[in-house]
Amino acid sequence: MPIPFSEAGRPFGALSDIRIIDLTQMLAGPYGTMVLADHGAEVIKIEGLAGDVTRSAGPYRDGDNVRALGGYFQSVDRNKRSICLDLKSAEGKRIFKDLVKTADAVTENFRAGVMDRLGLSYETLREINPRLVYGALRGFGDRRTGHSPYQDWPAYDVVAQAMGGVMAITGPNAETPTKVGPGIGDIVPGMMLGFGVLAAIHHARRTGVGQFVDVSMVDAVLAVCERMVWQHSVEGLRPGPEGNHHPFLCPFGMFPAADGFVTIAAHQDEFFTILAAGIDAQDLLDNPDFKSRIARTRNRHRLIVELNARTSRFSKAQLIERLAGKIPFGPVMDIAEIVADPHFAAREMIVDVEQPGTTPIQVAGVPIKMTETPGGVMRRSPLLGEDTDAELRKLGLSDEKIQSLIDQQVVVTTTRRGKP
Repeated sequence: MPIPFSEAGRPFGALSDIRIIDLTQMLAGPYGTMVLADHGAEVIKIEGLAGDVTRSAGPYRDGDNVRALGGYFQSVDRNKRSICLDLKSAEGKRIFKDLVKTADAVTENFRAGVMDRLGLSYETLREINPRLVYGALRGFGDRRTGHSPYQDWPAYDVVAQAMGGVMAITGPNAETPTKVGPGIGDIVPGMMLGFGVLAAIHHARRTGVGQFVDVSMVDAVLAVCERMVWQHSVEGLRPGPEGNHHPFLCPFGMFPAADGFVTIAAHQDEFFTILAAGIDAQDLLDNPDFKSRIARTRNRHRLIVELNARTSRFSKAQLIERLAGKIPFGPVMDIAEIVADPHFAAREMIVDVEQPGTTPIQVAGVPIKMTETPGGVMRRSPLLGEDTDAELRKLGLSDEKIQSLIDQQVVVTTTRRGKP
């Protein structure tokens, strides 16, 4: 069953006592704070008067004439609240500092020096709130934890994938480095930002002392590529793209079916025996070149060719019937197959969110399951400034004062407009 949409804002999840003031935009930072929001953290998204640039990026469903929330924004900014605030104005800075007093953490992914120039650096904010955790995500990190010669270079996902090493070991053959499909150069650093902020909050609650949490996109991608680091150090190797197979385990990779592709990991002797029986390939099992795990590794390129010829005789459905549950095996599934598959329905990994102007749309669900404090997609992503009124009232501002700030274009709210 899909997780229900909720506007009530009632506490849920293991992090319901955590408050994050979130300045991040695009994908990397918002993904990290989304992970926290999915488990109940109160994430207040601070946006400039024009909003996060992904708001207007779409895409939108045909027939959606409201076009208030694009699919991209809905996916990674669900469960959050929005305050629209001009941080270049004196009043905007004052309001932001008042919000910081209430927060466990501030997160941002601006280029180095932006917050310092605004007069809102970590050093300034920790004077206001000594317990504050300040999470920063940048392409090449922050000078506070280690100055990079590339400190001022802007970076996006593709740059992080290239310089962090993942493109060098991904591709169809040794000559063709390839970008990984999902934006892992954004998403992996975002996840590490979420973990780092949470770890620092844990420390702050024990000691009363906050700290600066610094995540470099390039560093995060290199950490995911840990195998090539020790291969280079221990074996003197310079690993390159390995196609769709493992560099030293076999069979361990993707194989063709008559109507698509499947993955098989049967490098262990017992699994290889089951595989050979399942695809009518007893002759491979009897061949001394493939008899043992060591022999299969040594002769892996020949074995892959032989297995390709055998698996391609069967459809994906036939291979599922013959192999699934018996060895590590799975069909290569596109999104239409994933949406229709009972596993993802049972695990609530395709969930509905309200979409203004049309029927609900679907986004990816929450992969971390908890029995006592389950997370969930409880609230669609916010409209620009949807929560400005409510959050400013919590700070003690009167309706008259809020209206004055709107008229001065210091804040934007969805419920009231400024003077023409």
